[in-house]
Amino acid sequence: MTLKKHLKYKKVNIPDKKGVEIAVKKVFKILFPNNEKLTGNELDLSGSSVREQLNNVFNTVTPQNEDLTQNFIDRLPSIKRLLIEDARFILESDPAAKSLIEVIAIYPGFFAIYCYRIAHSIDQLSVPLLPRMITEYAHKTTGIDIHPGATIGSPFSIDHGTGIVIGETAIIGNYVKLYQGVTLGALSVDKSKASKKRHPTIEDNVILYAGCTILGGTTTVGRNSIIGGNVWLTESIAPFSVVYHKSEIVVRDQNNYHEPLNFII
Repeated sequence: MTLKKHLKYKKVNIPDKKGVEIAVKKVFKILFPNNEKLTGNELDLSGSSVREQLNNVFNTVTPQNEDLTQNFIDRLPSIKRLLIEDARFILESDPAAKSLIEVIAIYPGFFAIYCYRIAHSIDQLSVPLLPRMITEYAHKTTGIDIHPGATIGSPFSIDHGTGIVIGETAIIGNYVKLYQGVTLGALSVDKSKASKKRHPTIEDNVILYAGCTILGGTTTVGRNSIIGGNVWLTESIAPFSVVYHKSEIVVRDQNNYHEPLNFII
């Protein structure tokens, strides 16, 4: 069956990718307009341009576009509250961050979290395709791949996020920090397990350092644990655990050492 026939059979159209990206940017400007003091959660939703843009996007995937648009707009204040808490957590976590405005304006980790939170909200409305298109836009621009079906608490921090992968059934608690290259994935890509929990659970106050890989739907990282860089973990660990990968680096005198390896990179 061709893609066109398949989508017609499923009664689903593919939203215009560029239109989705424009809508994502416009919603961001509504939540965080220039010169905002960021002291409140008030939103100016009186303008029609975003509503029309969202209607157009929703119209491609469902005939209930106006109801979905209003439902999504009603959720925006609570999404903004979560995002401000995320931004504050990133600011507190990163010594290089100088202000809340800086985090919101330029941090790729924050932008990926923003895309996830609006995509997750739309995913809860049972809208097909669109949530994945939003998070794939974030993936394309930041290198951070978060499935909109994942459950992520607040606040949540991503530092130097390139290479992060968070699977569909992952559950992440509150006050969790992720560094670059972290994978929260499945032990198997068996299609028959699509409806089962395939990705790990990360409890509150956990830090996952760069390059660690945690796999499996029954794997739980207990609260207040620290997972070191390059750790490969497929079993649950108790709260307050410290897990690290031990490696050895040997420095020798090259004059008396014949290198058996000769890499070309």
